[in-house]
Amino acid sequence: MPGRAKSTVAEAPAGERPRARGGRVVAAAVAFVLALAILLSLGTWQVQRLHWKEQLLADMAARRTAAPVALADIEAMAKKGEDIEYRPVTVSGVFVNNKERHFFATWRGQTGYHVYTPLQLADGRFLFVNRGFTPYEAKEPEMRKQGQLTGEQTVTGLARARLAEKPSSIVPENDLSKNIFYWKDLDAMASSTGIPADRLVPFFVDAGDAPNPKGLPIGAVTQFDLPNNHLQYAVTWYGLAAALVGVGLYALFRRKGNRPAP
Repeated sequence: MPGRAKSTVAEAPAGERPRARGGRVVAAAVAFVLALAILLSLGTWQVQRLHWKEQLLADMAARRTAAPVALADIEAMAKKGEDIEYRPVTVSGVFVNNKERHFFATWRGQTGYHVYTPLQLADGRFLFVNRGFTPYEAKEPEMRKQGQLTGEQTVTGLARARLAEKPSSIVPENDLSKNIFYWKDLDAMASSTGIPADRLVPFFVDAGDAPNPKGLPIGAVTQFDLPNNHLQYAVTWYGLAAALVGVGLYALFRRKGNRPAP
């Protein structure tokens, strides 16, 4: 009797082995399908992003070469919720030089600031114009007095939308006491100069390449280098999917090769 009981206990695990192996195969197959689906979906998403980015770049190029329009036309577009980024515009007014704001920036490897100066319009409102780049040592207006334009001025440049919030948590907070901005907070620029919100044009204008006296600020500093790496990312995800299929086929053929003959 003891011998028979021992034989029965020993035989039970052997009978369960095919079922356990079958469960592992099913689990591996499910994991394979899920992983493949994720990789393919990521690759397809990057292809979609590629088409979107190419269209965006084409739209930007078309806007930049269009004829400048009046400020009122840009304002009408903004009120309708249309995209005003990089649309050429011409506007006239008087620069309020004692209220200029300084945005920390680099230009061709040199550290300095973009000079944002309120342009007072004929109707009494103010439009912040990015007049261009000035080196660090010329931050203060008295270092570039000849560039402080007075009287009626006409600016041709590109409309730029305001930012709704700080673009990233790693961007420092604006230092209003030192007049150093690390992100273009239009409301803060206006309030720090005493410009009421109801007299503020709700977007910026980047000045074009019209020369300034003594060369400062340097105009036409708008950057258009939007990264477009989506094709590379798509190839990477599809490549990983292909590699996964290869590994799966290898494992399948190996399993069939190790299966005992009937």
